[in-house]
Amino acid sequence: MIGLYKVLGVPFGFLLKLIYETIGFGNFAISIVLLTLIARLILIPSSIHQQKGMAKTQRMQSKIRKIQEKYAGDQRRIQEETQALYQREGYNPMNAGCGAPMIIQFLILFGLIGAIYYPLSNFLRGIPAAEITTLTSLITSFKPTNMAKSTIMDELLVVQNIREIAAEALSKGVSQATIDKISAINFSFFGLFDLGDIPKNFKFPHIIWAIPVLSTVSTLASSLYSMIKQKDQQQNAAAAKSMGCMTVGMAGLSLWFVVSYPAGIGIYWIASGLFGFIQSVLIGHFYSPKKVLAKLMVEETVERRSRENNIKFAAKVNEEK
Repeated sequence: MIGLYKVLGVPFGFLLKLIYETIGFGNFAISIVLLTLIARLILIPSSIHQQKGMAKTQRMQSKIRKIQEKYAGDQRRIQEETQALYQREGYNPMNAGCGAPMIIQFLILFGLIGAIYYPLSNFLRGIPAAEITTLTSLITSFKPTNMAKSTIMDELLVVQNIREIAAEALSKGVSQATIDKISAINFSFFGLFDLGDIPKNFKFPHIIWAIPVLSTVSTLASSLYSMIKQKDQQQNAAAAKSMGCMTVGMAGLSLWFVVSYPAGIGIYWIASGLFGFIQSVLIGHFYSPKKVLAKLMVEETVERRSRENNIKFAAKVNEEK
C-alpha cells in the first residue's frame, strides 16, 4: 500500500503544488478542496451516464418481467428471449452502471495520501534525496510511541517540526534554501491545527475532531439522499435493505478512516461528500429517472416507427420490381 501512495503521490503532489501556487491562495487546505472540486466537475459526464444507465435498466426490467411472465417455467426460453431483447435494444447489463466515479475517487484519495505523507518528495519536489534522508533522520524524537519504527510519517514530521531541527540540519549539510522552502509551506488549517495531525492522537473534544464528525455527516447526507431516491423509484425491499446497510457501512468507514489518517485526508473526505451531495441533487433534478424514462420511451417510439417505415418502403420497392 505504501508503494501505491508513493507512486500516485507524484502526480497528485504536482497537481496540488500547481493549485497551491495559482488559485489555492498559498493554502494547502484550500488547494485540497479545489482539487476535489475539479475532480468532481470532471466526473459529471460519467455521473450523468450512470444516471441514464440506471433509468435504462429500470425500463428494461419491466420488459424482462413481461418475458418472464409469458414464458414462466421455461428458463431456456426466458434466457433466449432476454438475450434477444438485449440485442434489439443494444443494451449491455455490464455497462448499465459506471464504476469510473468510484475508481477515480479512490485514485484521488490514495494520491492525496501520498502527497500529504511525502511532501518533500511529492509536493515540494527538487529537494536532493540526500537532504531528505538527513532531514528524516532528525525527527526520531518527534515520533509518536506507536509509530517509532514506521517511516510513513517521516517527511510529514519534518515539515511540522522544521524550525526545531533547522539548526542541526544545516550543520549536517542541508542547504538554507531547502530549509526556507520547507518553512514556507502553509500546512496549517487556518491556525487551528496542522493538516498532518491525526485526530486519534488528540483527546476529544479537541477542535481537530470536527474533521471526522463533519466527514461522517457529509457521507451520511449523500448516502441517505441516494437511498431516498432509490426508494422513490420503487426499489424492492431486499435492495432497499442492502442500500441501508451500505449507508451505515460507508459512514462507519468514513469515521474510522478520517480518525486514523492526517487531517488533510479528512478535508478531502468532507469536500468530496459535500460536492457529491450537491452533484447528486442537481443531476437528480435535471436527469430524474422519470424524465430519462420518458425520453427513452419517446426515442424507442421514434426508432420503432422509423424501422416500420423502412420495412414498408423496402416492401414497396420489391413490389415495384
